[in-house]
Amino acid sequence: MTLSAPTALIADDEPLLRDSLARGLAQAWPDLQVLGQARNGREAVALFERLQPDIVFLDVHMPGLNGVEAARVMARRAHLVFVTAYEQYAVQAFEQGALDYLVKPVESARLADTVGRLQERLRGSAPAPGVDAALEAAIAQLTERLRTPVTAAAPAPAYLQWLRASVGASLKLIPVEHIIFMRSDEKYTLVVWNEGEALIRTPIRELIEQLDPQVFVQVHRSVVVSLRAISHVTRGPNETADLHLRGRAEVLPVSRSYLHLFRQM
Repeated sequence: MTLSAPTALIADDEPLLRDSLARGLAQAWPDLQVLGQARNGREAVALFERLQPDIVFLDVHMPGLNGVEAARVMARRAHLVFVTAYEQYAVQAFEQGALDYLVKPVESARLADTVGRLQERLRGSAPAPGVDAALEAAIAQLTERLRTPVTAAAPAPAYLQWLRASVGASLKLIPVEHIIFMRSDEKYTLVVWNEGEALIRTPIRELIEQLDPQVFVQVHRSVVVSLRAISHVTRGPNETADLHLRGRAEVLPVSRSYLHLFRQM
């Protein structure tokens, strides 16, 4: 591992979150070179073997090979940082010096702490005693957490799964996971999904309370969008922005009140 030019790999299945973390690292650690970004665990392992980075930021939940399974391949050959949307995966073993974790959305103060610890480890000439054992313990503990179902004492939030909308003379059941964005006016909400669009009478302010905040964000008083559908965001005048969607021509407004969601972009 080199001290003068530390290198990193980012693995996350959400492009927006990958880019956000890369920008956060650029601010917190200008000397760090992000060599590549992976969309899933298998791609992360392939890039790791080819690029041999010093540090790997691994999303815990990725399709196919998840972050924990990928970490087993990389263990002892790089410093690992798990990135998760769920605080319960921040197991105690992470704090024993073997690896670290970040909770989404990544806060700048927490990222700065992680960067400081990584810099200290890179300065060390050899791993601290017991680090290998602690690393194995952390991965094993996280694997067990992933296998353990959510208990009745802490049920997962029951977010909205379907929307009912009238399309012509028929009633359409729209899977929420297929929704791209929603836009309201005074009386109706336009729901756009990958198979079409429809109007419903439920206002945005009621819908946003029933949607998974890890998937849907409000970007304007009249607009809610799926994070999965976002291609990129461009800054506009007066602390506003325009949000561009993957494979679609619509451009959605981001108002000043919600611009903080994209500060690191």
